[in-house]
Amino acid sequence: MKPSEPFNYDYAPYVGRPKIVWPDGKRLAFWVAPNIEFYEYAPPPSDARAVWYRPEPDILNYSMRDYGNRVGFDRMADVMLRYGVRGSVSLNVALCDHFPEIIERCCELDWELFSHGVYNTRYLYDMTEDQQREIIRDSRDTIKRVSGQSLDGWLSPAISNEATTQDLLAEEGLLYTLDLFHDDQPMPVKTRLGKRFVSVPYMMDVNDVPVLNFRNISPQDYLQLIKDHFDQLYEEGSESGTVMCLPLHPYLIGQPHRLWLLDEALKYITAHDGVWLATGREIATWYRDNHYDEASAFIAGVKGNAA
Repeated sequence: MKPSEPFNYDYAPYVGRPKIVWPDGKRLAFWVAPNIEFYEYAPPPSDARAVWYRPEPDILNYSMRDYGNRVGFDRMADVMLRYGVRGSVSLNVALCDHFPEIIERCCELDWELFSHGVYNTRYLYDMTEDQQREIIRDSRDTIKRVSGQSLDGWLSPAISNEATTQDLLAEEGLLYTLDLFHDDQPMPVKTRLGKRFVSVPYMMDVNDVPVLNFRNISPQDYLQLIKDHFDQLYEEGSESGTVMCLPLHPYLIGQPHRLWLLDEALKYITAHDGVWLATGREIATWYRDNHYDEASAFIAGVKGNAA
């Protein structure tokens, strides 16, 4: 029996791909994805996974995340503004009604808003396609209402997917997904109706939650990790354009003892020539318009040779 494989992408070796050229010949597209989230105090239970770490009401973890929206967000935004780095917000759209002040500042800063679901305590596991479509459409309508922006990007809440989630996103008119973690360059996504849809790299290995919460890495080591990650991608970008995403969470990076880390990381990255300070939407649009077809043809050739 043939083993099951992901439907949404085929194998594409890193060496020998068509060259990616970013605007003005930049070698690396750098973008920051602040996860601005809303966690319910008493969410409906999930059969797929525990919502909170401790018995409910988990006041400790709820209030720690609330800190990000009350305090950490503005600290983080101030540092990003200092270096001319716009955010592409991975947004739980319920926050638009709970904390409209945050959305107002994001819009003032010309940040992109994309969807991270409605609440970060409600997952897509076991949802029907109609239920998923309802969430996608609610996200689109809410972001349009509060910002005037189109909904172009998607990161599923807690990276919870069903087998057809990416197909639905493409069918609902979105441009890109962050749910696939398979590459350091944008890639075409296969969809059941053949819609043009882009995977943009969103990097868990430099995401502050898994690094700081689960690996017990010091702030100093996290800063070095970010620099090392950037250095390698920057070097490879001299041959073909690469992407580096820095995913952040205000309740972590906005803590007083960590803010210097973000300052030093952005100072280091923005001091390099050849770095395109972009948003997720800008990266996906450029790739779709300039490299999507050539990459698709390359991947088809690889698949044909393997067959």
